[in-house]
Amino acid sequence: MTKKQKRMLIRIVVTAGMLALFALLPWERLPFGGVWRLAGYLAAYLVIGHDILKKAWRGICNRRVFDENFLMAVATVGAFGLAVYTRSGDYLEGVAVMLFYQIGEWFQSWAVGRSRKNISQLMDIRPDYANVERDGKLERVDPDTVEVGTVILVQPGEKIPIDGVVEEGASTLNTSALTGESLPRSASAGDEVISGCVNMTGVLRIRTTKAFGESTVSKILDLVENASSRKSRSEDFISRFARVYTPVVCFSALALAVLPPVVSLAMGLEAGWGVWLYRALTFLVASCPCALVISIPLSFFAGIGGASREGVLVKGSSYLEALSQTRRVVFDKTGTLTQGVFEVNAVHHSPMAEAQLLEYAALAESASSHPISKSIQKAYGRELDRSRVTDIEEIGGNGVTAVVDGIKVAAGNDKLMERLGIAYQPCHHVGTIVHMAVDGRYAGHILISDRVKPTAKEAVAALKRAGVAETVMLTGDARKVAEQVAAELGVDQVYAQLLPGDKVEKVEALLAEGGAGKLAFVGDGVNDAPVLSRADIGIAMGAMGSDAAIEAADVVLMDDDPLKIAKALEISRKCLRIVYENIVFAIGVKIACLILVALGLAGMWLAVFADVGVMILAILNAIRCLKP
Repeated sequence: MTKKQKRMLIRIVVTAGMLALFALLPWERLPFGGVWRLAGYLAAYLVIGHDILKKAWRGICNRRVFDENFLMAVATVGAFGLAVYTRSGDYLEGVAVMLFYQIGEWFQSWAVGRSRKNISQLMDIRPDYANVERDGKLERVDPDTVEVGTVILVQPGEKIPIDGVVEEGASTLNTSALTGESLPRSASAGDEVISGCVNMTGVLRIRTTKAFGESTVSKILDLVENASSRKSRSEDFISRFARVYTPVVCFSALALAVLPPVVSLAMGLEAGWGVWLYRALTFLVASCPCALVISIPLSFFAGIGGASREGVLVKGSSYLEALSQTRRVVFDKTGTLTQGVFEVNAVHHSPMAEAQLLEYAALAESASSHPISKSIQKAYGRELDRSRVTDIEEIGGNGVTAVVDGIKVAAGNDKLMERLGIAYQPCHHVGTIVHMAVDGRYAGHILISDRVKPTAKEAVAALKRAGVAETVMLTGDARKVAEQVAAELGVDQVYAQLLPGDKVEKVEALLAEGGAGKLAFVGDGVNDAPVLSRADIGIAMGAMGSDAAIEAADVVLMDDDPLKIAKALEISRKCLRIVYENIVFAIGVKIACLILVALGLAGMWLAVFADVGVMILAILNAIRCLKP
């Protein structure tokens, strides 16, 4: 509990105690009892309501008159004035209304605090230090000061402070704070590891690949901290509703206080100013829109927290709302539905030795960081002498050409061979085919295959169970490979042999087709960033995805598990369902109470329930979003 919450709780308890004491005091027997009674209740009122009066006054001075503080101030001060005017001595209602309102405000503050605490616990992954070995000694330094390429040491029980590659050691990693996955993961030499994971068993030496500010842990914290800055349409509706609603009810209350007495006087009847003024004040108390103004943003905030617990980072409530309306999901293949771990399976139709062909291919691809290039370099298995390679030219969507030891080498797909006018031998095996040409002559091809992610098929099935009408896969791979993967996973449509620009065009075509609901695109690479930005909802793989993809996306899956997409849909729909429940409940109860108050069928206590009671019930309902 914060200091502010403690102070408010003390004020609530003190005021409640004062009211209990005043109820027992024999005011009538005291000299000047009426004056002391007024002074006592006024003191209790100021203890519990002085901050509301200050806020109302500041709102008036800043020309932002019509808010909940103004409503509560006018209603409670008016109740005191009415009690003085009628000499009834009934000051309890004015203090009680303010007391219950402050109880509701405290409850709201506690609920938001609980949501923030929940998220902060989930995101308690910021490392305090990094271990750097200097002069044979281990030194703890600020992670911000560690440069890219530095070797850091992570001992059992410590958090990995910066993204990098394991150079030495083997261990298991606890990734639950990042991904919500309780199952530990193994890490050994050559594996990429991300910051925020907890090293559980062995000592790891890690060479950093990013600066601390660009590492996964920093990006996650930044995403969570800024998530509330993007409001949803539901929140915008509530803001606009409150700006119109508040002046309307204020003028309605004024009309309720003035018009009936004036009409009564015109008809020669008794005016009854006190009765109608009391109804107008009660009308103001009942009309306060706190339940809507507080519970709707809280619902989204709690929904974002619940998603974070599952390893799904949503960058704002607007994206959470749009996610709930998703009816079509478009996947990139490599790194999204497949592991992006390519392996050389065979070399076909080569007149030269396999090792020599792989050497030419690895040297030609030595400047590329593409997974296929990496797999060829790995299959070659030796250190590359980059000085042997010149005139490297990468041709987008085709492949690469280079001069190796003075000989022209080309490595790429069939489009590259056609571009160079070289007859090639097609491959009947399923996989990615890298055709090779050496010194202008066809030199065979390398067969490379990728592995489907273990949860990919289940993920597609889960999306269909969640109400997604269509799944689509886009890839630059050959049609035969793409169709085999799509059939294996149960994807509805597949578009193959696409260049990065073609993916944008295809998504735009799908968007142009229309249809019910939003379109989500799921990707992980640099070339997916434009498509992620263009789709209604961009979903990026956060663990091994590119920085560009994570930056362009609206939703980030921290463990690269496509199965989490269906979970994200489930969370967003639950959150929106709760938001709509609160809107209907709050407005329905408000309208009913306002009608009853205007007709004189309900008094101040029902008005208090309509304000504070509805707010507390709506907040309790909103907190359900914390649990996915």
